[in-house]
Amino acid sequence: MKSVITLFKKDLLLEIRQQYSFYGILLYMGATIFVLFLAIAEPEKEIWNGLFWVIQLFICINAVAKSFMQESRARMLYFYTVASPVHFMIAKLLFNSLLMLLMTLISLLLFLAFIGNPAEKLLPFTGLALLGGFSLSMVFTFLAAIAAKARQNAAIMAVLGFPLIVPQLMLLMKLSNAAFFAGQSFQWSDILLLIALDFLVGLLSVILFPFLWKD
Repeated sequence: MKSVITLFKKDLLLEIRQQYSFYGILLYMGATIFVLFLAIAEPEKEIWNGLFWVIQLFICINAVAKSFMQESRARMLYFYTVASPVHFMIAKLLFNSLLMLLMTLISLLLFLAFIGNPAEKLLPFTGLALLGGFSLSMVFTFLAAIAAKARQNAAIMAVLGFPLIVPQLMLLMKLSNAAFFAGQSFQWSDILLLIALDFLVGLLSVILFPFLWKD
């Protein structure tokens, strides 16, 4: 765990030094939500839910997908000599997950402040939003690791991401609908399925990344 913590601190220090990236995401988030407030001050529950998850998707792309692309080839070669690929990947997953959890919480607060609170069960929805942000970060960290080794990074991200993200977003929207209507209840089978998908993505990341690492 010592090497994982060291690599995690490295990512944290880089994010602190490159504050323009963090504040750029905050600016995008705040501007988008404010424009939605001007366009539709109080949207219906289904629209509110859909807009929230679409914005989470784009926030995740901007916040998480760049994690491997900002690492130069020389720096990756240095990490190859001093760290294990498994430890490197775990540190990336942990850092991106915590970053996305923070972004999800901030965006939820902005949504509630500007667009209102149509959710009948706010506390469960908050937990589901954090779980959804964690799920998106796991998938995009895995995709970023693969795309960073390809020349056409954007194309690889789009081709690989679409079949993985769309089912996940559909599952998240289905689960979150229960928070907007008092008569509906959360399906624990769907929640367990989402957690199982996160575990599977994390496991695949740890297993496959050492092969990419050697390239």
